[in-house]
Amino acid sequence: MSNSLFADANIRLERALKYVSISPSTEEKLQYPKSSLAVSIPVRMDDGSLKVYQGYRVIYNDSRGPGKGGVRYHPSVNLDEVQSLAFWMMFKCAVLNLPFGGAKGGICVNPQELSKGELERLSKNYIGAIADYIGTDKDILAPDVYTNEMIMGWMVEAYNNITRKISLGVVTGKPLTMGGSEGRSTATATGAFHVIQTILPKFDQKPAETTVAVQGFGNAGAHIAELLYNSGYKVVAVSDSRGGIYCGDGLDIPSIREYKENNSTVKDVYCQETVCDLRENDVITNEELLSLDVDVLIPAALENQITEDNAGEIQGKFIFEVANGPISSAADLILEQKGIQVIPDILVNAGGVTVSHLEWVQNRNGMYWNLEKVQQHLKEGMERETEVIWQLAREYEVSMRTAAYIHGLQRLNDAMGF
Repeated sequence: MSNSLFADANIRLERALKYVSISPSTEEKLQYPKSSLAVSIPVRMDDGSLKVYQGYRVIYNDSRGPGKGGVRYHPSVNLDEVQSLAFWMMFKCAVLNLPFGGAKGGICVNPQELSKGELERLSKNYIGAIADYIGTDKDILAPDVYTNEMIMGWMVEAYNNITRKISLGVVTGKPLTMGGSEGRSTATATGAFHVIQTILPKFDQKPAETTVAVQGFGNAGAHIAELLYNSGYKVVAVSDSRGGIYCGDGLDIPSIREYKENNSTVKDVYCQETVCDLRENDVITNEELLSLDVDVLIPAALENQITEDNAGEIQGKFIFEVANGPISSAADLILEQKGIQVIPDILVNAGGVTVSHLEWVQNRNGMYWNLEKVQQHLKEGMERETEVIWQLAREYEVSMRTAAYIHGLQRLNDAMGF
């Protein structure tokens, strides 16, 4: 099998094409991204030296609207990964019926090694390198792995300085004081929560009787864990890049979030006496978390966490993909044979881009909505599209992933099939 993430992503498309009739023109256009940009980003470091970082921006398709997608900072970022993420974003926007195409960006960097000043210069210089290719009606940026509101604020400030005009809508996920939207920072997790709450009752799975493990305790993973905890689910394990913790009786998620913020790593949480006394617990690895015997497994970290090498060890009854591409196409088949229900990323984590759309609309109109209105719109959209995909899966007798791709393909074909 190819090591290309993009080649693996296309296998999902090929599976869905067996069940839906689309124009040959649409099928041909979906094979390639519209544009792929690689840029060098020179940064003057605090010690006076110069470092050059590799950056990327890919627009996969803009038939349904301007490109839309986040920017991630990570040492593993490469063109193949960014192209795959743009491909998934195209489908995500189609599934949620948003007026966007798919795009993505990234910089190959370990942001934890940079000072705040170096990070600011990196972010603004990245915008300087891609400014001619982005815009409110062309391609819109957002946060992703290791990027946040502060970085988005730097980016929109840089773009405005370059273009000599105020264009708030070129970046979403901004601070509220710079035109951000209420509810955007937690939208990915909140959207995933609505999908979980829509799917599990169909299997008579009640919160108090449901155990959950969350791999990835970043912004999305930590928030979904707390939403589930507050709703009565038993969250028994969480992890970050350095390791995790497990407690069969359930973890105190609010305390873990607080200690994570203070101590940097999840596995340090239960080394503090005040929390150690709460429950008996074990320190576990990310790999061990994935194979736990739980009802719900939530991969909320990076791609390819579950592959054909470890899919046979997965015991979770339901997998909700909060991360992008956490399961390989080969693993999909193994999980399906085991009877594990996989609810795909292009539905589950679409809450972020849904509220990004609302932020973009608010920026264009100059009128801003309260949190209640934003969250109600998000809830309605996530529940509506989850129900449609559920019915498609029943109609075609396919997995939820294939049903989601069928749903997205139908909408993409309406825009591209001529």
